[in-house]
Amino acid sequence: MAMFRRLLGDVLRERRLERGMTLRQVSAEARVSLGYISEIERGQKEASSELLASLCSALDTPLSEVLRNVSEAVAVEEAATAPTPITVRRPVVASASAA
Repeated sequence: MAMFRRLLGDVLRERRLERGMTLRQVSAEARVSLGYISEIERGQKEASSELLASLCSALDTPLSEVLRNVSEAVAVEEAATAPTPITVRRPVVASASAA
């Protein structure tokens, strides 16, 4: 199973880099310690809903977009690790009365 916090961290880091922001800039905007944001981006810490809202605001990104991207990443990882079903075909045996 995909680890939600790791994928959330990946999405947040990607968003931050797309905006050309440093951890220090996001930290100042969100009023969250730089170290804590770094741990969230690396998937080492869970982000509360309040903290996540603050980070999204600092990144000028809707929370719904971040959660949609995380959901899509989870779906990709689930598909990649899902077992592949094997179909077993049984041989057709001709009945004796058909001859």
